[in-house]
Amino acid sequence: MKILDYNEIDKSTLFLRRLEDSGVEDVVRGIIADVAENGDSALFAYAKKFDRAELDALEVTQAELDDALLSIPAELIAAMQTAAENIRAFHSMQLREGFRLERPNGVYMGQKITPIEKVGLYIPGGTASYPSTVFMNAIPAKLAGCPLVVMVSPPNANGQIAATILAAAKLAGVDRVFKMGGAQAVAALAYGTESVPKVDKIVGPGNAYVAEAKRQVFGRVAIDMIAGPSEILVVADETVTPSFVAADLLSQAEHDALASAVLITNSRQIADAVSAEVERQLSTLPRETIARASIENHGKIIVTDDLLCAIDLANDLAPEHLELCVKEPERYLAYVKNAGSVFLGNDCPESLGDYLAGPNHTLPTSGTARFSSPLSVDDFVKKTQYTYFSREALAELSDKIAVFARAEGLEAHARAALIRSEENNV
Repeated sequence: MKILDYNEIDKSTLFLRRLEDSGVEDVVRGIIADVAENGDSALFAYAKKFDRAELDALEVTQAELDDALLSIPAELIAAMQTAAENIRAFHSMQLREGFRLERPNGVYMGQKITPIEKVGLYIPGGTASYPSTVFMNAIPAKLAGCPLVVMVSPPNANGQIAATILAAAKLAGVDRVFKMGGAQAVAALAYGTESVPKVDKIVGPGNAYVAEAKRQVFGRVAIDMIAGPSEILVVADETVTPSFVAADLLSQAEHDALASAVLITNSRQIADAVSAEVERQLSTLPRETIARASIENHGKIIVTDDLLCAIDLANDLAPEHLELCVKEPERYLAYVKNAGSVFLGNDCPESLGDYLAGPNHTLPTSGTARFSSPLSVDDFVKKTQYTYFSREALAELSDKIAVFARAEGLEAHARAALIRSEENNV
């Protein structure tokens, strides 16, 4: 990996990859229009074109879900159940109730929390399957109380969704599952078809076509975020084990050739050791080609004067995953402002968070952790305000309402308040 001295480089070149124009805008727009107009027939055609699948039906049957669960090895089922328990326990802490504020004269106001009625989960498939992503998206939605949770995932050439994904959907309590992927799946969820229900919000990661489709349907439906390539940033001191750090960097590099893996350390010795260890481990990875492209094009090691400088730089980069592999991680956590998810200490690899720890792994990327948050129960509820005033209570404020309204040039607003407090109406 490239080793850079923080004091000798152009700081503007350090940023992790930001969201860029994917160049698929026009293609996606055409797919969305086709699905909106032609519904199921378009979905069958795209399954044949993109997935090479001749489908008899779009929806997965309960029998298929049951069979998938029975086909999974017992040790994987046990791991899935542990993951589900931990994810459910963590996200249960995010549940909250509305509130009611009572004032004099019988006035009251408040906020109620209501689950989103219909949500769509996009789960990537094709060359890889991610049952962990099913849990991370479905469990918060079910905890929020969403009445209908619909999942979509692309089928293989045999017209089947990976058994691990279907098993996870069964365990997580997903209500309906459909065999479709790409921009066409997003369009079906946003517009609805003869078979696919129209949803109110779409969540979940995907490729450039999925991300662009989510961008284009936003407003018709809500979305969680526009996800970019995976990122990991490790801040390390002299106490780390270089092989551990190298393994953690590669755990993200193997995702995607566009993924970013960055180490910031205050030790040149650690920088050299990790760089050598990354090269040693790369040669043994099944996905070496992908990971090597990521490391060579988007990976780097930065040597700073001290750890506080490293944390400041981490805040500027606002990474998806931030590992604090330092002697006193909790001390430095206090200085972290911008990160999707933080992993504390030398024995808390990012892959723990991907699968079993409990916090969500659907995280803001491309620097959006400066203003965005991980997927949570909050993404599956909406807040509604309410207010009650008696005639007498309104009369106490009507003059001030009128002053405010007239200052904004809105006479009808003023009259709506004053008319109720006029003598013949009280």
